[in-house]
Amino acid sequence: MTSAQIRQSFLDFFASKQHTIVPSSSLMPTAPNLLFTNAGMNQFVPYFLGDQSAPWKRVADTQKCIRAGGKHNDLEDVGFDTYHHTMFEMLGNWSFGDYFKRDSLSWGWELLTKVWGIPPKRLFATVYSPDKSKGDPADFDQEAYDIWAKIFKDAGLDPKVHIVNGNKKDNFWMMGDTGPCGPCSEIHFNLLTSDDEAEGRNGVNSSSPRCIEIWNHVFIQFNANADGTFAPLAAKHVDTGMGFERVAGIHATSKGFKDFSAEPSNYNADLFKPTFDKIAALSGKTYTGTVPTERSGLSEQQTIDITFRVLVDHARCVSCAIADGILPGNEGRNYVIRRILRRGIMYGQKNLGLKTGDFSALVTPVIESLGDVFPELKTQRVMVEKAIRAEEESFGRTLSKGLSEFNQVVGDASVYDSKQLAGEHAFKLFDTYGFPLDMTQLLAAERGLSVDSTGFESEMEKQRERGRAARKTDVIVASTEGDTVAEATNFVGYSIDATHATHAKVVDVVKTEKDTYLVFDQTPFYGEMGGQVGDSGHALIGGAKFEIVDTIKDKSGRHLHRLAPASSLPSPASSATLHVDFSRRRAISRQHTSAHLLNWALRKMLGTHVRQFGTHKTPDRLRFDFTHFEALTPAQIKECEQLINEKVIDNTGVYYATVPHAEVSGRADVLQFFGDKYGKEVRVVQIGGTADASGKAKLDGYSMELCGGTHVSTTGEIGVIKIVAEMAIAAGTRRIEAVAGQAALDFIAHEEAALKTVNARLNAGTNDVAAKLESLLAQQKELEKKLKAFEAKASAGLAEELAATAATKDGLKWVSAVVTADSPDALRSLGSQVLHKVGAGAVVQLGAILEGKVSLVAYCSPEAIKAGLAAGKLIGALTAKLGGKGGGKPDYAQGGGGDATKLAEALKQ
Repeated sequence: MTSAQIRQSFLDFFASKQHTIVPSSSLMPTAPNLLFTNAGMNQFVPYFLGDQSAPWKRVADTQKCIRAGGKHNDLEDVGFDTYHHTMFEMLGNWSFGDYFKRDSLSWGWELLTKVWGIPPKRLFATVYSPDKSKGDPADFDQEAYDIWAKIFKDAGLDPKVHIVNGNKKDNFWMMGDTGPCGPCSEIHFNLLTSDDEAEGRNGVNSSSPRCIEIWNHVFIQFNANADGTFAPLAAKHVDTGMGFERVAGIHATSKGFKDFSAEPSNYNADLFKPTFDKIAALSGKTYTGTVPTERSGLSEQQTIDITFRVLVDHARCVSCAIADGILPGNEGRNYVIRRILRRGIMYGQKNLGLKTGDFSALVTPVIESLGDVFPELKTQRVMVEKAIRAEEESFGRTLSKGLSEFNQVVGDASVYDSKQLAGEHAFKLFDTYGFPLDMTQLLAAERGLSVDSTGFESEMEKQRERGRAARKTDVIVASTEGDTVAEATNFVGYSIDATHATHAKVVDVVKTEKDTYLVFDQTPFYGEMGGQVGDSGHALIGGAKFEIVDTIKDKSGRHLHRLAPASSLPSPASSATLHVDFSRRRAISRQHTSAHLLNWALRKMLGTHVRQFGTHKTPDRLRFDFTHFEALTPAQIKECEQLINEKVIDNTGVYYATVPHAEVSGRADVLQFFGDKYGKEVRVVQIGGTADASGKAKLDGYSMELCGGTHVSTTGEIGVIKIVAEMAIAAGTRRIEAVAGQAALDFIAHEEAALKTVNARLNAGTNDVAAKLESLLAQQKELEKKLKAFEAKASAGLAEELAATAATKDGLKWVSAVVTADSPDALRSLGSQVLHKVGAGAVVQLGAILEGKVSLVAYCSPEAIKAGLAAGKLIGALTAKLGGKGGGKPDYAQGGGGDATKLAEALKQ
């Protein structure tokens, strides 16, 4: 079987068992606390928690996963062995309150032994056996043991040999510290050359690549509570996961599960061949499959083979991530993708001689392998290639800076004296420039240096601690019997006008250190959510008027109405009449509907890779953050404005529909936002299209989003939309700021006034002001050019004077002086000129005081280097005297110091 046939046979098998085959979810997770989708069960979390009813009883799929960051991080191992991946497929089958352990385990055995033909003698099963001395939860999984005992007996095998007990670490699955959990049963495959059962049993859970787990069956039957207790779930579920690349690699290596003489390797699967072939064509090198036993002292071929595996894995990972809208960036998951991409680029350039653009060339073979099963790779191909190419070009510049930083650090005399690069320096190269530790070690080894890996790990742990401190952690709770939930406020404010009043009762008065909030049984006040600010207005209670300055929502869904300072407090159960500031609400609604139109226009114009990354809507403006890999051109901004305002002029209807989430969760034309949690029912805001007789949207508009915010009734109510700014907020993330309605008219009036002022100052009309400004700028440029020429002439004269002061010592010509310079660049240029003018045997040391701080440069001619001098060592000695630091190459180095009073003396010595 080919890899594709193995994948399809898995899906076909479970389809025959009445499972619905569902597509892979995005790598952008919807489950809380995740950087990436990292397991097949992620998309089904709402069903396990009881937040939503599963639309199916049984499903199966192949799920693309990334494990590179956070709790699961295989990045640094990729390439050095044959079974770690950052991106992999997880084959899985699930039961939502339907079948349980017996069917799950017996079907697993049937697929492995009857359909795929794996020798039964080579399979072993683990069952949960708690270690009570360590506080392991729950009891021995007797049910799973009995099922396995019968399966092995029926196969003529001894259950005592083939069933292995495991504790909580190996055989009890938990989503997190809290949430659904339960015992699991793993199937392990003996890949030793011998099929001896005792040897195979000894290999289970031994971390041996020759006896590995290939399929995990998780039985979700408990909820882990925050207090450490475990409660039985109302419904029991099955969640299984099998590493596709692992199975495909074993099948290829063992020639159809028949010959176990060769070392197993996931990379033997034909799944990777197109990308291997492309790398070979680009590099002229050949992959031979060698695997190192140590990470130092690598042979040339081992380095080549490691690099091939790194490139194959990272190309798959980055391509799939970008196709799902996770572009390289500076924060969170985007930063992880950037690091993976840069690691691949660096390995390729350093070890295989690849050039900028070669990594993006790997997208084609990745799509050849995965495009049929993950069609978004095909639809997003151009965007994936452009995003990677842009990052390659950007990293090319960063790589040069990183190598310069490395050369400067290793040029420090203290580094050579200790023969070790400090961990903090290695971490800076990793964190700032994307240099993986193993690459820094390789670069250091070329200089005869080692790297303080312990210090590096210490810095890494500090970063992890910062990340853990900043990370938002949700307490996950599944539905158990006897739970009570705080009652949410009934929101009745979608259809209101300037005269609307809502009669309500005060149900709570909430006080904090700074503010006081009122809670009503129902309210027309929108609570801040989804980037839309909360409503303001007033409440009439007992004849008194209470000013409401803001409205927010708490986690239970209650609307908290913040009172203006110095307000008296009403009593709970008081009757109230609520009035929203309708003029302010209407302005906010214009901005919100404009944000939907903007999202639609950007996706239409740039592509469906555009994903909303965050929004903020106030009465005065809107901010829209989105994923895109390059700045919008002025022409694109103009086109975007044109598209939006055409829809405003059309005055199309804006409709709403509340529908089951399952009805729209699989629709690509209904946008929902990753990270948001949706209930069983969701509200769809539709622009354009049609509505039924009751006004309910028919879900046929050109813009449809899951949204709980307030909107205009027709697009014409917006009036006009104007984009005021477009900028980068992080690599791969852009921001547009825009205004709508009266705010847009105010902006246009301000721009016109500014233009008239410029016209008056330039004595120009609207039609010729641009030409006149260009003429003035050209004159300024010419004057600056003349000024630079005068400065260069003066610098050349100073260089002549300094060269004339050269003192001869030990056959070398030394120039050491304190000079005046406008900038570090000017100092470097002067030093270079002096070196040239002195000629053979020149040694130049110059210092200047720039903004109160010492700046130093040193140059050594080839003759000086041959005599044993090095510019890096000269700078190291100088900066040590001045309380600073610096370094560089033997021919050029730079540095700085804090004590300007000692500069002249240091250079004199």
